[in-house]
Amino acid sequence: MNKQFIRIHEDEVFDINTIKKRIVLTSHRNQFFLDEVSAVWYRRGAIEFNRVRYQNQSIDRYMFEVQHWLVEYVIKSLEGKKHINKQSNSHVNKLLVLEKAKEVGLDVPGYFLAEDMEDVIVNQTIVKPISGTPIIDDIKEQHNGIMYTSVIEQKSESDFFISFFQDKIEKDFEIRSFYLNEKIYSTAIISQNDEKTRIDHRRYNSEIPNRNVPYKLPAEVEHKIDLLMHSLDLNCGSLDFIKSADKFYFLEINAIGQFLGMSNACNYGLEREVAAYL
Repeated sequence: MNKQFIRIHEDEVFDINTIKKRIVLTSHRNQFFLDEVSAVWYRRGAIEFNRVRYQNQSIDRYMFEVQHWLVEYVIKSLEGKKHINKQSNSHVNKLLVLEKAKEVGLDVPGYFLAEDMEDVIVNQTIVKPISGTPIIDDIKEQHNGIMYTSVIEQKSESDFFISFFQDKIEKDFEIRSFYLNEKIYSTAIISQNDEKTRIDHRRYNSEIPNRNVPYKLPAEVEHKIDLLMHSLDLNCGSLDFIKSADKFYFLEINAIGQFLGMSNACNYGLEREVAAYL
């Protein structure tokens, strides 16, 4: 759309200075005035700043606080522009999100936290990460690990760290919904017919990929999604659901979730929607 833009890379570190009463941010790659920015798209990482250190410990402690408030002012000023997502709330707490989802009236599968399997019903309970990031980097040399949703097929005799258990829902199919400023674009993921993807569609079958088709959620469910996103101060994100009979079970939100796959599969043109909004 021929708009000027600045892309901030993950290796950039900025200095905060002033020129003629205007704040200017400078890195080895970019330089721009804070008041020049009209819109911000936050995706991942964080904008980093250099910190000036002082030899006197008392002065150093004091100036650390001064610089903290200055950095916060810059970040909050950027987040106060027209924006998609924010650095300050890009990571949502799955447990709090589920509570909020129930408050707004969404159906949520029964779940509990436990450090043993006393209350687990074999083949009727799943386990999934509490954290929003299921990837473990370098779990072995030159190998990463991914924690998929899994069905408990046998009980463990030993205790373990508190884990997240949830009722297994027999699904008709899965739904991924992309939310952008009160608009919702949904995709039905036909994953239940493939044994590899039946429990978790992220166990991609590259030889026979799941079918992805445009889908329209009921207006009542979309209204509750809007209430949920507003309650979390999120104006963008990907939400996961399971359709089972006449119910739509909410699973989780990824505030910076991927959307290009569903955009291409369903011809939604979400890249253009993002650009047009900004």
